[in-house]
Amino acid sequence: MTARFTRRTTVARSAKPRIAAVGAIAVAGALLLTGCGDQTKDTGNDSGTASAAPLADKLPKEIRDKGVIKVGSDIAYAPVEFKDDSGKTVGIDPDIAAAMGKQLGVKFEFQNATFDTLIGGLAAKRYDIAMSAMTDTKDRQEGIDADTGKKVGAGVDFVDYFTAGVSLYTNKGDTQGIKTWDDLCGKTMAVQRNTFSHDLAKEQAKKCEKDGKKTLKIEDFATNPEAETRMRSKGADVVSADFPIAAYSVKNAGGGKYFEIVGDQVEAGPYGIAVAKDNTQLRDALQAAVNAIIENGEYKKIIEKWGVADGAVTEAKINGGS
Repeated sequence: MTARFTRRTTVARSAKPRIAAVGAIAVAGALLLTGCGDQTKDTGNDSGTASAAPLADKLPKEIRDKGVIKVGSDIAYAPVEFKDDSGKTVGIDPDIAAAMGKQLGVKFEFQNATFDTLIGGLAAKRYDIAMSAMTDTKDRQEGIDADTGKKVGAGVDFVDYFTAGVSLYTNKGDTQGIKTWDDLCGKTMAVQRNTFSHDLAKEQAKKCEKDGKKTLKIEDFATNPEAETRMRSKGADVVSADFPIAAYSVKNAGGGKYFEIVGDQVEAGPYGIAVAKDNTQLRDALQAAVNAIIENGEYKKIIEKWGVADGAVTEAKINGGS
């Protein structure tokens, strides 16, 4: 599937973006989207022992001793992270985490939660990191609420490991003339709450009103599959999600008969692994691990396996989002 990238300049900095995608990403695989309950655990992968791992000494001692990095994640966002038919956590993020685990000598244990609770869970030390197709932005780094502009937390640091963008998709054969975000005025969008798509939708609704047009009505849901179900039932005209997720749904939902992407991708930005500001040793160890798997070729194999090679990065940056 091919799509061009378009930059939207009217959107304010977001404290709650999810992800964003550059270039064409042909999402492969025939796995079906599945939902899941909150706070389940899945170690998923055997990462080896710390003694055999080249980067183990970079980790904080307490994590080396435990042998586990606890990961907060919204595991209902195929193909980034989701449950397969056997209940195992799979996807781009779990595969990248497993490869990093080999370098660090630990297992990455994914714990499921809704996306809008992940940063709070990180602050409460329920997780060591949050890895969930989360966009690295200045607002998140600084703990700023995008809607109010007020500081609401200490902020987090990010280790950037991928790049992605946002797409619109509709029921197949029912595009209603939607080609750009400006075509959304007077429409109803279903979207996962507190994601980048949600922020873009709120900005577009304001723009519609400013231009004297009918507003964009927004219905937000805890997960993206719920938003898709709302559109399937004709309760909404369009869904917005990051391009890999949108393309995966278009390819797999209903055997490819349910949805179609409309228009171009917008707002490219980096995925980041979120780490507490005071945990710089863990942050730097994760950065070293991502760079190691980029160098040894494991990273390339993973993103090619999931059909998202156009989102590859050549270096893991700290707080590279804007």
